[in-house]
Amino acid sequence: MDCNTDRVVIFDTTLRDGEQAPGCSMTRTEKLQVAHALCALRVDVIEAGFPACSRGDWETVQAIAREVQGPIICAMARCKREDIELAAKALQDAPRSRLLVFVPSSSIHLKYKLKMAQEEIVRTAVEGVRIAREFCEDVQFGLEDASRTDVEFLAQICEVVIAEGASTIDIADTVGYTVPEEFTRLFRYLRKNVRGIEGVRLAAHCHNDLGMAVANSLAAVVGGARHIDCTINGIGERAGNCSLEEVVMALKTREKFFNVSTGIDTTRLHPTSRLVSSITGIPIARNKPIVGENAFSHESGIHQHAMLQHRSTYEIIRPEDVGMAGSNLVLGKHSGRHALRERVTTLGLRLEEPEFNRLFEEFKALADEKKELSDLDIEALILRVRDRASDVQPRAL
Repeated sequence: MDCNTDRVVIFDTTLRDGEQAPGCSMTRTEKLQVAHALCALRVDVIEAGFPACSRGDWETVQAIAREVQGPIICAMARCKREDIELAAKALQDAPRSRLLVFVPSSSIHLKYKLKMAQEEIVRTAVEGVRIAREFCEDVQFGLEDASRTDVEFLAQICEVVIAEGASTIDIADTVGYTVPEEFTRLFRYLRKNVRGIEGVRLAAHCHNDLGMAVANSLAAVVGGARHIDCTINGIGERAGNCSLEEVVMALKTREKFFNVSTGIDTTRLHPTSRLVSSITGIPIARNKPIVGENAFSHESGIHQHAMLQHRSTYEIIRPEDVGMAGSNLVLGKHSGRHALRERVTTLGLRLEEPEFNRLFEEFKALADEKKELSDLDIEALILRVRDRASDVQPRAL
C-alpha cells in the first residue's frame, strides 16, 4: 500500500479487540461469518485474533486465513518469539498477511505493569519487529498507551522500529484519554520529527472512554494518519473502540473537508452491524449514529413537513447509502398533519378534508396514549371515523 496517498486504510479489529469486550466472545463459526461479512464490506485489513491467547483463537485465525479472500489478514502477537511464531504459522495460508506486534510505551505502564526501563522497552520493540520480519514483510507495530507517552520517547521508538522494517506504526489511545486537538498535534509532531516516517503509514487506534474515539480518529487523519483501527458497532473493551460505520461515513460525508476516501462499500454497513449485534447479543442503541433505529426516523411535525419537501433539510446521509431501506416518518404525539396525510396516501386511502380533519383529531388523542402509531392503528382510526360518520347520516324514510 502506498503510504502517501489520500486513501485511508480501514483496519477492522472486531474479531480481536472487539471480541475482548465482556459478553462479545464468538465461536469459530461466528467469527468466520463476521470475517466474510467484513470481506463483503471491503475492509482493507481484518485483525483475526491473538493466536497465542488460546488454541481456539489460533485455529480461528488459521481458518480465516485459509477461507477469507481479499483483505489482508492480520494476527497480533507480543514481542516474544513464541507469540510471533504462533501468529505467523496461523497466517501461513493467507494470500496476504500481516503481523502486529506491540509494546506499552507510557511511563504508567512501564512503572506499574511491566516494571521496565525505557531502554528495555526500546530493545524489546526492536527485537519484536526483527523477529516478525523473519516471517512476514508486512509488519505493523503498535504503541500501547501512546497518547500518555512522552512524545520524545514515542518518536525514539518509532524511529528504531521503522529502521527494523515496520511498515505501519499504530499510535494507540488505549484508554480514550486524548482529545482531538491534542491528537492532531501528536501526529504532526511524529511526521515532523521521526526519521523515515515518510516511508510508513501512521495509524490511529482509539478507545471511547470519554466518548471521543471517532472524533480522535478523525483528528488523527487531519494530523496525517492514513490508517484507522475500528470495530463494527464500536464494540471493544470498556466503552469500546472507534466505530467503523461512524468514522467511515464521517469521512465520506465530509470528504471535501478531510480530502481522503476509503474503499468501504457503505451499503453493507447496516447489514454488517445487524449481524455483529445478533452474534454478540449486544443491542444497537436506537439513537446510535448511522445504524441505529432512530438514525433516519423523524417524529417532530416540523421536521416531517420539511422532510416531505426535501429530505436534505434534516438528513445529511441517504439511508440507502448505508444499506437501510429509507427514512421513516414516525407517527407519534409530535407528528403533524403533513406526515399523517402522507401515511394515509401511502396506505392507498383517500379521505375528503372533513373526514381527514376528524381522523387527525382521533390520531392526536390516541398518540397521547401510545408512543408510536402503526399502520394498523391508522387503518383502525379511519374505520372508526367512517363508522361514526355513517352513524350520524340521516336515515331514509
